Amino acid sequence: MLKISFICYLISMLLGGIGAWKIGKWGYLLGLLDKPNDRSSHDRPTPKGGGIGILAAFIFSSLILKLPLAFWTPAAFLALVSLYGDKYDLSPMVRLPLQILAAFFFLFLISDIWTPTSVLWFIFLSVFIVATANWYNFMDGINGIAGITGIVGFSLLAVFNILSNGDARYSILSICIAFSCLGFLPFNFPKAKVFMGDVGSILLGFVFASLVVLLSNNLLDFLCLVSFLFPFYADELMTMAIRIRDRENLFEPHRRHLYQFLANEMHISHWKVSVAYGLLQIAVGVSALLIRPHGVFSVVTLLAIFFCLFAWANYFVRVRVLSRFMR
Repeated sequence: MLKISFICYLISMLLGGIGAWKIGKWGYLLGLLDKPNDRSSHDRPTPKGGGIGILAAFIFSSLILKLPLAFWTPAAFLALVSLYGDKYDLSPMVRLPLQILAAFFFLFLISDIWTPTSVLWFIFLSVFIVATANWYNFMDGINGIAGITGIVGFSLLAVFNILSNGDARYSILSICIAFSCLGFLPFNFPKAKVFMGDVGSILLGFVFASLVVLLSNNLLDFLCLVSFLFPFYADELMTMAIRIRDRENLFEPHRRHLYQFLANEMHISHWKVSVAYGLLQIAVGVSALLIRPHGVFSVVTLLAIFFCLFAWANYFVRVRVLSRFMR
Protein backbone atom coordinates (compact mmCIF):
# COMPACT_ATOMS: atom_id res chain seq x y z
CA MET A 1 0.00 0.00 0.00
CA LEU A 2 2.89 2.35 0.82
CA LYS A 3 4.42 1.85 -2.64
CA ILE A 4 1.04 2.40 -4.33
CA SER A 5 0.53 5.55 -2.27
CA PHE A 6 3.88 7.05 -3.26
CA ILE A 7 3.24 6.32 -6.95
CA CYS A 8 -0.25 7.85 -6.73
CA TYR A 9 1.10 11.00 -5.08
CA LEU A 10 3.82 11.44 -7.69
CA ILE A 11 1.55 10.81 -10.67
CA SER A 12 -1.17 13.07 -9.22
CA MET A 13 1.28 15.95 -8.87
CA LEU A 14 2.53 15.39 -12.42
CA LEU A 15 -1.01 15.26 -13.82
CA GLY A 16 -1.96 18.46 -11.99
CA GLY A 17 1.06 20.23 -13.44
CA ILE A 18 0.80 18.80 -16.96
CA GLY A 19 -2.89 19.72 -17.20
CA ALA A 20 -2.18 23.32 -16.20
CA TRP A 21 0.83 23.53 -18.52
CA LYS A 22 -1.05 22.18 -21.55
CA ILE A 23 -4.09 24.40 -21.05
CA GLY A 24 -1.81 27.38 -20.47
CA LYS A 25 -0.15 26.61 -23.79
CA TRP A 26 -3.15 25.59 -25.89
CA GLY A 27 -6.10 27.20 -24.09
CA TYR A 28 -6.25 30.10 -26.54
CA LEU A 29 -6.66 27.70 -29.48
CA LEU A 30 -9.20 25.54 -27.63
CA GLY A 31 -11.44 28.49 -26.83
CA LEU A 32 -10.73 28.17 -23.10
CA LEU A 33 -10.10 31.83 -22.42
CA ASP A 34 -11.13 34.05 -19.52
CA LYS A 35 -11.56 37.62 -20.79
CA PRO A 36 -11.45 40.31 -18.07
CA ASN A 37 -14.46 42.51 -17.36
CA ASP A 38 -15.37 45.07 -14.69
CA ARG A 39 -15.96 42.28 -12.17
CA SER A 40 -12.66 40.48 -12.79
CA SER A 41 -9.59 40.55 -10.57
CA HIS A 42 -7.24 40.20 -13.55
CA ASP A 43 -6.51 42.62 -16.38
CA ARG A 44 -5.63 40.46 -19.39
CA PRO A 45 -7.10 37.40 -21.18
CA THR A 46 -5.89 34.21 -19.51
CA PRO A 47 -6.47 30.55 -20.40
CA LYS A 48 -8.87 28.72 -18.07
CA GLY A 49 -9.61 25.06 -17.50
CA GLY A 50 -6.18 24.28 -16.05
CA GLY A 51 -7.91 22.17 -13.42
CA ILE A 52 -8.32 19.41 -16.00
CA GLY A 53 -5.11 17.90 -14.62
CA ILE A 54 -6.69 17.77 -11.15
CA LEU A 55 -9.65 15.93 -12.71
CA ALA A 56 -7.27 13.47 -14.37
CA ALA A 57 -5.50 12.89 -11.04
CA PHE A 58 -8.84 12.35 -9.28
CA ILE A 59 -10.04 9.77 -11.81
CA PHE A 60 -6.64 8.02 -11.88
CA SER A 61 -6.46 7.80 -8.08
CA SER A 62 -10.07 6.61 -7.78
CA LEU A 63 -9.45 3.81 -10.28
CA ILE A 64 -6.14 2.73 -8.73
CA LEU A 65 -7.66 2.71 -5.23
CA LYS A 66 -10.77 0.90 -6.52
CA LEU A 67 -13.14 3.40 -4.94
CA PRO A 68 -16.90 2.89 -5.38
CA LEU A 69 -18.27 4.15 -8.68
CA ALA A 70 -21.02 5.89 -6.74
CA PHE A 71 -18.37 8.06 -5.09
CA TRP A 72 -16.26 9.27 -7.97
CA THR A 73 -18.42 9.09 -11.11
CA PRO A 74 -20.88 11.90 -10.09
CA ALA A 75 -17.94 14.21 -9.35
CA ALA A 76 -16.16 13.29 -12.61
CA PHE A 77 -19.38 13.80 -14.61
CA LEU A 78 -19.92 17.20 -13.04
CA ALA A 79 -16.31 18.22 -13.73
CA LEU A 80 -16.69 17.32 -17.41
CA VAL A 81 -19.90 19.36 -17.59
CA SER A 82 -18.01 22.22 -15.94
CA LEU A 83 -15.21 21.89 -18.51
CA TYR A 84 -17.83 22.30 -21.23
CA GLY A 85 -19.04 25.36 -19.29
CA ASP A 86 -15.51 26.78 -19.26
CA LYS A 87 -15.70 26.87 -23.04
CA TYR A 88 -19.35 27.71 -23.66
CA ASP A 89 -20.39 29.50 -20.45
CA LEU A 90 -23.39 27.42 -19.37
CA SER A 91 -26.34 29.16 -17.72
CA PRO A 92 -26.92 28.53 -13.97
CA MET A 93 -30.33 27.18 -15.01
CA VAL A 94 -28.50 24.36 -16.81
CA ARG A 95 -25.65 23.80 -14.36
CA LEU A 96 -27.68 23.77 -11.14
CA PRO A 97 -30.07 20.89 -12.04
CA LEU A 98 -27.10 18.78 -13.16
CA GLN A 99 -25.29 19.51 -9.89
CA ILE A 100 -28.38 18.53 -7.89
CA LEU A 101 -28.73 15.35 -9.94
CA ALA A 102 -25.09 14.44 -9.27
CA ALA A 103 -25.55 15.04 -5.53
CA PHE A 104 -28.72 12.92 -5.46
CA PHE A 105 -26.99 10.13 -7.36
CA PHE A 106 -24.08 10.14 -4.91
CA LEU A 107 -26.28 10.17 -1.80
CA PHE A 108 -28.66 7.48 -3.01
CA LEU A 109 -25.91 5.05 -3.94
CA ILE A 110 -23.84 5.43 -0.77
CA SER A 111 -26.82 4.77 1.46
CA ASP A 112 -24.98 1.76 2.92
CA ILE A 113 -22.35 4.19 4.26
CA TRP A 114 -24.67 6.98 5.43
CA THR A 115 -28.39 6.32 5.35
CA PRO A 116 -30.47 9.53 5.42
CA THR A 117 -32.80 9.31 8.42
CA SER A 118 -35.35 11.67 6.93
CA VAL A 119 -36.26 13.54 3.80
CA LEU A 120 -35.14 16.79 5.41
CA TRP A 121 -31.72 15.35 6.26
CA PHE A 122 -31.30 14.06 2.72
CA ILE A 123 -32.23 17.48 1.33
CA PHE A 124 -29.79 19.17 3.71
CA LEU A 125 -26.92 16.95 2.54
CA SER A 126 -27.81 17.59 -1.10
CA VAL A 127 -27.86 21.35 -0.56
CA PHE A 128 -24.58 21.11 1.37
CA ILE A 129 -22.81 19.29 -1.47
CA VAL A 130 -24.14 21.55 -4.24
CA ALA A 131 -23.50 24.71 -2.23
CA THR A 132 -19.93 23.68 -1.41
CA ALA A 133 -19.21 22.94 -5.07
CA ASN A 134 -20.50 26.34 -6.16
CA TRP A 135 -18.97 28.27 -3.28
CA TYR A 136 -15.56 26.80 -4.01
CA ASN A 137 -16.05 28.01 -7.57
CA PHE A 138 -17.15 31.49 -6.45
CA MET A 139 -14.09 31.80 -4.20
CA ASP A 140 -11.72 30.98 -7.06
CA GLY A 141 -11.23 34.60 -8.06
CA ILE A 142 -7.58 35.49 -7.40
CA ASN A 143 -4.27 33.82 -8.08
CA GLY A 144 -3.51 30.82 -5.91
CA ILE A 145 -6.50 30.86 -3.58
CA ALA A 146 -8.22 27.72 -4.93
CA GLY A 147 -4.97 25.76 -5.20
CA ILE A 148 -3.73 26.63 -1.71
CA THR A 149 -7.15 25.91 -0.23
CA GLY A 150 -7.18 22.54 -1.98
CA ILE A 151 -3.77 21.60 -0.61
CA VAL A 152 -4.69 22.56 2.96
CA GLY A 153 -8.29 21.31 2.95
CA PHE A 154 -7.65 17.85 1.53
CA SER A 155 -4.53 17.40 3.65
CA LEU A 156 -6.62 18.09 6.75
CA LEU A 157 -9.24 15.59 5.54
CA ALA A 158 -6.49 12.96 5.27
CA VAL A 159 -5.22 13.74 8.78
CA PHE A 160 -8.74 13.48 10.20
CA ASN A 161 -9.36 10.14 8.50
CA ILE A 162 -6.03 8.73 9.69
CA LEU A 163 -6.70 9.83 13.27
CA SER A 164 -10.19 8.29 13.06
CA ASN A 165 -8.85 4.99 11.66
CA GLY A 166 -11.06 5.37 8.60
CA ASP A 167 -10.75 3.65 5.24
CA ALA A 168 -7.12 4.29 4.20
CA ARG A 169 -8.14 4.67 0.55
CA TYR A 170 -9.86 7.98 1.28
CA SER A 171 -6.79 9.28 3.08
CA ILE A 172 -4.66 8.39 0.05
CA LEU A 173 -7.19 9.96 -2.32
CA SER A 174 -7.27 13.18 -0.28
CA ILE A 175 -3.48 13.41 -0.35
CA CYS A 176 -3.49 12.68 -4.10
CA ILE A 177 -5.87 15.60 -4.65
CA ALA A 178 -3.66 17.82 -2.48
CA PHE A 179 -0.64 16.82 -4.59
CA SER A 180 -2.52 17.51 -7.83
CA CYS A 181 -3.27 21.02 -6.52
CA LEU A 182 0.42 21.34 -5.65
CA GLY A 183 1.33 20.43 -9.23
CA PHE A 184 -1.15 22.98 -10.57
CA LEU A 185 -0.13 25.82 -8.24
CA PRO A 186 3.14 26.99 -9.93
CA PHE A 187 1.15 27.81 -13.08
CA ASN A 188 -1.35 29.94 -11.13
CA PHE A 189 0.71 31.41 -8.29
CA PRO A 190 2.06 33.97 -7.62
CA LYS A 191 1.37 35.09 -11.22
CA ALA A 192 -1.35 33.31 -13.17
CA LYS A 193 -0.38 31.74 -16.49
CA VAL A 194 -3.60 29.74 -16.38
CA PHE A 195 -6.78 29.64 -14.28
CA MET A 196 -8.21 26.51 -12.68
CA GLY A 197 -11.62 27.07 -14.25
CA ASP A 198 -14.92 25.47 -13.27
CA VAL A 199 -13.59 22.03 -14.16
CA GLY A 200 -11.19 22.26 -11.21
CA SER A 201 -13.04 24.40 -8.67
CA ILE A 202 -16.44 22.68 -9.00
CA LEU A 203 -14.68 19.30 -8.78
CA LEU A 204 -12.73 20.24 -5.64
CA GLY A 205 -15.82 21.60 -3.91
CA PHE A 206 -18.00 18.61 -4.82
CA VAL A 207 -15.37 16.05 -3.78
CA PHE A 208 -14.59 17.89 -0.54
CA ALA A 209 -18.28 17.89 0.45
CA SER A 210 -18.66 14.23 -0.60
CA LEU A 211 -15.72 13.25 1.60
CA VAL A 212 -17.21 15.20 4.51
CA VAL A 213 -20.39 13.13 4.16
CA LEU A 214 -18.45 9.86 3.82
CA LEU A 215 -16.10 10.45 6.74
CA SER A 216 -18.70 11.79 9.18
CA ASN A 217 -20.10 9.32 11.70
CA ASN A 218 -21.89 11.95 13.78
CA LEU A 219 -22.51 15.68 14.13
CA LEU A 220 -19.15 16.23 15.85
CA ASP A 221 -17.29 14.73 12.89
CA PHE A 222 -19.34 16.77 10.43
CA LEU A 223 -18.62 20.07 12.18
CA CYS A 224 -14.92 19.30 12.47
CA LEU A 225 -14.63 18.34 8.81
CA VAL A 226 -16.57 21.39 7.64
CA SER A 227 -14.14 23.60 9.56
CA PHE A 228 -11.37 22.55 7.16
CA LEU A 229 -12.91 24.87 4.55
CA PHE A 230 -13.80 27.62 7.03
CA PRO A 231 -12.49 30.70 5.13
CA PHE A 232 -14.51 29.82 2.02
CA TYR A 233 -17.71 29.10 3.96
CA ALA A 234 -17.37 32.22 6.13
CA ASP A 235 -16.60 34.55 3.22
CA GLU A 236 -19.39 33.18 1.05
CA LEU A 237 -22.04 33.22 3.81
CA MET A 238 -21.25 36.81 4.76
CA THR A 239 -21.18 37.94 1.14
CA MET A 240 -24.52 36.27 0.44
CA ALA A 241 -26.06 37.97 3.49
CA ILE A 242 -24.81 41.37 2.31
CA ARG A 243 -26.08 40.81 -1.23
CA ILE A 244 -29.48 39.63 0.00
CA ARG A 245 -29.66 42.73 2.20
CA ASP A 246 -28.90 44.88 -0.85
CA ARG A 247 -31.49 42.94 -2.91
CA GLU A 248 -28.97 41.76 -5.50
CA ASN A 249 -29.48 38.80 -7.83
CA LEU A 250 -27.38 36.00 -6.32
CA PHE A 251 -26.91 34.39 -9.73
CA GLU A 252 -25.20 37.46 -11.19
CA PRO A 253 -21.39 37.77 -11.11
CA HIS A 254 -20.03 40.21 -8.57
CA ARG A 255 -16.88 41.40 -6.81
CA ARG A 256 -18.03 41.71 -3.22
CA HIS A 257 -16.18 38.89 -1.44
CA LEU A 258 -13.77 39.94 1.29
CA TYR A 259 -10.82 38.48 -0.63
CA GLN A 260 -11.84 40.57 -3.66
CA PHE A 261 -11.98 43.76 -1.58
CA LEU A 262 -8.53 42.99 -0.21
CA ALA A 263 -7.03 42.29 -3.65
CA ASN A 264 -8.86 44.87 -5.76
CA GLU A 265 -9.96 47.84 -3.66
CA MET A 266 -7.12 47.66 -1.11
CA HIS A 267 -4.55 46.61 -3.72
CA ILE A 268 -2.99 43.85 -1.62
CA SER A 269 -1.04 41.36 -3.77
CA HIS A 270 -3.03 38.28 -4.74
CA TRP A 271 -0.43 35.95 -3.28
CA LYS A 272 -0.57 37.67 0.11
CA VAL A 273 -4.36 37.37 0.29
CA SER A 274 -4.29 33.73 -0.83
CA VAL A 275 -1.59 32.81 1.69
CA ALA A 276 -3.52 34.63 4.44
CA TYR A 277 -6.64 32.59 3.66
CA GLY A 278 -4.55 29.41 3.69
CA LEU A 279 -3.03 30.28 7.08
CA LEU A 280 -6.49 31.02 8.50
CA GLN A 281 -7.67 27.69 7.11
CA ILE A 282 -4.81 25.88 8.86
CA ALA A 283 -5.45 27.72 12.13
CA VAL A 284 -9.16 26.85 12.18
CA GLY A 285 -8.69 23.26 10.97
CA VAL A 286 -5.90 22.37 13.39
CA SER A 287 -7.77 24.05 16.28
CA ALA A 288 -10.88 22.01 15.47
CA LEU A 289 -8.85 18.78 15.43
CA LEU A 290 -7.27 19.61 18.78
CA ILE A 291 -10.54 20.57 20.48
CA ARG A 292 -12.62 17.78 18.91
CA PRO A 293 -12.15 15.39 21.91
CA HIS A 294 -14.03 17.92 24.08
CA GLY A 295 -17.27 17.48 22.13
CA VAL A 296 -19.75 19.29 19.91
CA PHE A 297 -20.23 22.35 22.13
CA SER A 298 -16.49 23.08 22.16
CA VAL A 299 -16.19 22.84 18.37
CA VAL A 300 -19.28 25.01 17.84
CA THR A 301 -17.88 27.61 20.26
CA LEU A 302 -14.53 27.58 18.47
CA LEU A 303 -16.14 28.09 15.06
CA ALA A 304 -18.38 30.84 16.43
CA ILE A 305 -15.34 32.71 17.77
CA PHE A 306 -13.48 32.42 14.47
CA PHE A 307 -16.60 33.49 12.57
CA CYS A 308 -17.04 36.58 14.77
CA LEU A 309 -13.39 37.51 14.19
CA PHE A 310 -13.85 37.01 10.46
CA ALA A 311 -17.04 39.12 10.53
CA TRP A 312 -15.20 41.91 12.35
CA ALA A 313 -12.38 41.85 9.77
CA ASN A 314 -14.97 41.85 6.99
CA TYR A 315 -16.74 44.88 8.48
CA PHE A 316 -13.46 46.73 9.06
CA VAL A 317 -12.30 46.22 5.46
CA ARG A 318 -15.63 47.25 3.92
CA VAL A 319 -15.88 50.39 6.07
CA ARG A 320 -12.32 51.33 5.17
CA VAL A 321 -12.98 50.83 1.46
CA LEU A 322 -16.21 52.83 1.65
CA SER A 323 -14.47 55.67 3.46
CA ARG A 324 -11.94 55.89 0.63
CA PHE A 325 -14.68 56.34 -1.97
CA MET A 326 -16.41 59.00 0.14
CA ARG A 327 -13.32 61.23 0.38
